[in-house]
Amino acid sequence: MYRPREWIHRDRHGRREAVGRGAAQSGSTSLQIPAPALWMRWLPAIYVGVILVLEPITPVQWPVSFLLIALPVVAAYTHGARTVAAITVFAVAFEAVLAGTPCCAGRSVGYVGERHYVATYISTVLVGVLGTILASHRVRRERTLATVRSVAETAQRVLLRPVPRRLGQVCVETLYLSAAAEARIGGDLYEAVPTVYGVRLLIGDVRGKGLVAVETAATMLGGFREAAYDEPDLAAVARRVERSMARRAAELPGSEVAERFVTAVFAEIPDRQPVVRIVNCGHPPPLLIDRDGSVKEMNSTDPSLPLNLGVLFGDEYHVDERPFRPGDLLLLYTDGVTETRDRTGTFYPLTERIRQWAGLPPRELLDRLHEDLLAFSGANLDDDTAALAANRLPGEPRDGAEPSDAECRAEGAEGAEGAEGAEGAGGTANQGN
Repeated sequence: MYRPREWIHRDRHGRREAVGRGAAQSGSTSLQIPAPALWMRWLPAIYVGVILVLEPITPVQWPVSFLLIALPVVAAYTHGARTVAAITVFAVAFEAVLAGTPCCAGRSVGYVGERHYVATYISTVLVGVLGTILASHRVRRERTLATVRSVAETAQRVLLRPVPRRLGQVCVETLYLSAAAEARIGGDLYEAVPTVYGVRLLIGDVRGKGLVAVETAATMLGGFREAAYDEPDLAAVARRVERSMARRAAELPGSEVAERFVTAVFAEIPDRQPVVRIVNCGHPPPLLIDRDGSVKEMNSTDPSLPLNLGVLFGDEYHVDERPFRPGDLLLLYTDGVTETRDRTGTFYPLTERIRQWAGLPPRELLDRLHEDLLAFSGANLDDDTAALAANRLPGEPRDGAEPSDAECRAEGAEGAEGAEGAEGAGGTANQGN
């Protein structure tokens, strides 16, 4: 029996959250509200500093201290209600000090009770009350969003259960990056299951987001987990998943579930045949990274329609078979990877970047991809991103073997040495396509 490992969830800033046995034992249930940027927390102090700079250099008839009326609202953006109330009291007191300080403002103490300054005090108090209410509302909203985010992440963790690191002679690793959405919940999905027909993989992307997308993804994953064990042919697996989704849509007539299609790639890596079989249902083509360092897109010779459209256009699926030798690596990914843009609007050059990392084991490859996506986009991903890397190891299949990171790393190192040797000999090894 394999031992599930911790599942690593990464948000759009690259923070890692372990979800698995280790995380379950931590017992932490507190909601984490995102902290504002440091400069925003210091914004009230910066605002007061600017007023202090302007006050001595402006004419006496232009009392810059009136700008302190806005200080409570400035503080309400990042601070809580109590802090805003305290800053309001400070603002009123500071206005009085500036109104009657001959040394700094050039005015006599008698100005403290002058009617214009009294109006300023009253206005500051009213704005402070408004700022306190706004701060309280903002904190409640942030807590609500934190709760929604926590529920959404929990649902997605249940949906995307941990994938075993080792399945027979296949080393598997996964990556999931959530987008900049408040609820952090989308329809990207992946799965890997060991069967008597070989290791069967799935990656997919449901159109849209929200709970309807998650429900659609759950239906698809449930159908795949059953069909992968029962159906001898990969096309039959896709067909059965399509029918499961059609039944679910029929149970909810008029709902959005019936309108949600899914792009997906089904893959099968037989235990004793050096091939990989692919059924592509309108999804970005997988990448095959040969052990000699070349990177090729596995475009389908007869691509199928996305799932959940079979009731309209039929459910015929074509299986492509390609060589997949020990040391080769298969990369499945969602369009969140290739549609990532930089500040100029340029799309992420996935194939070009993967060529630079040919020979790395699956975990290191996905870590490089994760870091590069964040750097390329400026940590501002617009869509959820999922990727699955599968590497065939040399030797005979070992059913029930414990996961072995060392073997995956060693195989990756051997692949990297082979790629370097091929490049040195021919100079064109990584220009396969």
